[in-house]
Amino acid sequence: FELIKEEIAKKGDKNVSKGKIVVCTVKGDIHDIGKNIVKVILENYGYRMIDLGRDVDIQRVVDTVVKENVGLSALMTTTLPAMKSTIEEIRKVSNDCKIWVGGAVLTKEYADEMGADFYAPDARSSVDIAKTVLG
Repeated sequence: FELIKEEIAKKGDKNVSKGKIVVCTVKGDIHDIGKNIVKVILENYGYRMIDLGRDVDIQRVVDTVVKENVGLSALMTTTLPAMKSTIEEIRKVSNDCKIWVGGAVLTKEYADEMGADFYAPDARSSVDIAKTVLG
């Protein structure tokens, strides 16, 4: 992913960030290939990605949303209960932060049930979500 990122950077110009996005896989999920793909694509479109990594504790996500004053957070996971708990905790500190979810086992119905603002069925749809929220 670093190699891909470097090649993209060589071809593009340095744009001002279109906005900050927090991305991570939630507690209990150690798989981050999808997250890394989403991150590289969104960086290519000019978004500043704050990557918390994988298997991230809920409080760390909440603290980062508050500290960075982000408008958009992306949660990737195969651990649906942790995703829902993370959304609930973010909502306690920020109603302005829009949240999208994605992952191999996720559906639009699950996304709605857990209170996400958006559902990303694939990495490319993350760009459309970011453009909708951040421009």
